[in-house]
Amino acid sequence: MPDEYTGADLFVDALEQYGVEHVFGNPGTTELPVLESISDSDLEYVLGLHEDIAVGMASGYASTRRYHSHHDDDVMPAGVVNLHITPGLAHGLGNIYAASFAGTPLVVTAGNHERDFRHEEPLLYGDLVDMVDQFTKWSAEVLDVEALPTMLRRAFRVALTPPTGPVFLGLPMDTMLEETDPEEIEPLGPIPNAGRGDPAQVEHATDLLVEADDPVLVLGDHVARSGADAVDAAVDFAETVGARVHGEILACEVNFPTGHDQWISYIPPDEGLASMLMSSDTVVFVGCSTNTTLLRHDDDLVGSDTTCIHVSDDAWQVGKNQPADAAVVGDPGLVMEQLTERLDDRLAAETREQRLQTVETMKASLADTIEGMSVDERPEGDTRAGKHELVDTMRETAPDAYVVDEGVTSKYPLLIRWEMEAEGMVSNKGGGLGYGLPASVGAALAESMREDPREVIGYVGDGSYLYYPHSIYSAVRHDLDLTVVVPDNRNYRILKDNTQAIFGGTDEDHDYVGMDFDPPVDLVKNAESHGADAERVETPEEIGPALERALDADGVDVLDVLVHD
Repeated sequence: MPDEYTGADLFVDALEQYGVEHVFGNPGTTELPVLESISDSDLEYVLGLHEDIAVGMASGYASTRRYHSHHDDDVMPAGVVNLHITPGLAHGLGNIYAASFAGTPLVVTAGNHERDFRHEEPLLYGDLVDMVDQFTKWSAEVLDVEALPTMLRRAFRVALTPPTGPVFLGLPMDTMLEETDPEEIEPLGPIPNAGRGDPAQVEHATDLLVEADDPVLVLGDHVARSGADAVDAAVDFAETVGARVHGEILACEVNFPTGHDQWISYIPPDEGLASMLMSSDTVVFVGCSTNTTLLRHDDDLVGSDTTCIHVSDDAWQVGKNQPADAAVVGDPGLVMEQLTERLDDRLAAETREQRLQTVETMKASLADTIEGMSVDERPEGDTRAGKHELVDTMRETAPDAYVVDEGVTSKYPLLIRWEMEAEGMVSNKGGGLGYGLPASVGAALAESMREDPREVIGYVGDGSYLYYPHSIYSAVRHDLDLTVVVPDNRNYRILKDNTQAIFGGTDEDHDYVGMDFDPPVDLVKNAESHGADAERVETPEEIGPALERALDADGVDVLDVLVHD
């Protein structure tokens, strides 16, 4: 065994110095120098049986550890994943893409061939940096061991600095095997927040809010990413300005307590409903990034005569899809705190009360519409549960659970029917399938590190589950406590719904191609083959007892819950 201290040794030691405790990955030959160094360290290697599983686990872990870090400065919220050269990095792109939408602080690495060998275009050869660049905040390759300390420090800082997101570092074998000095590790240093914003723009936003008739607050996931204090700031701001509150389209974190009197709804990706909910003289967008429809919309979602106030820690999002009459680039929580302070002095109590009365009236008028979005009427003779019945039972059985969601067509019953507080949920923000199950595994690992871990429920539709069912192996291998609930309608319902949205008609009018799981996959046997306990639930009455058994048991449990469309 060589005695020299190598680039791989420095890489691993720096991870430990930065507070990293886990490296997720799927190993390959070009990664062996790193794996050899990990074997001599205190880092735990978390094996995924596919590279995209490794990335998804790292992302769910990092999103959850970020919540932990809001309460404990000693927690390192970044996830680290090590992939296998070109095909492995390509396999991981789906969940790197998801991490970019979710703003996950992720340091993605991959081994590579030696630089003096690539001209022969050997097996597994490819351009790693360009491949992943569009989905990362920064993508680079460490071509000299002397550059490794600075580039690694930079990678963590870029990933962790708002707006957070994934970065990529290529680690060639010759760089990793080259001798270096352990004293070259560079300290990470403090990570800044996004600041308090331009004072002039904050003042201008205050003026516009004082003059507003019916202000509407649309909150996006950058609020939750800024911390529980930012969610509290959103509550204070909403109460002070007297605004009704919505979550942005495809919101995937809890940015406002949904049991609050001023909370109305998440905005659905439907042009008519979205336009109606954002119809007002003044709309304040805070921390938004996905607030548009899935399919092309014919008309503007926000009227041209609407006054728009934009607040975000991501300058790219400010004024992106609607002109901004006031534009504040800064930490969402800190900016809302300033707006609250100013409005508390300037907004008349009578005006605030009038606005709150309007909110109450609007909420009452929308109650039936919102409720209707969450209920599936059972077809005659069908004994399967509705998605709303499943969600109601989950909420009643495990009200304090931490939910990792990729329910897709089962998502809106979850959002509408389960009142959640800050840090209660993460979901798949990127839209591509295959995030939810591995992210649930990563979240369960993160929760296991706390003194008082929460119950973790992976709420994963059958189409999503079938992307990476072998994620269950990693949860079993690492002895995690995880309950996976699969709302199973045995088809890609989202594609059928979108077919009708594009072409019109009902199910009877279409011969759907490639959208049904016929014959169905036996999810129970599949889960059991990976070491989990599993159970099929066929009626609404069976859900509660089955979920209680799963939550009471240690280890990994999968409930295949049959639901109707």
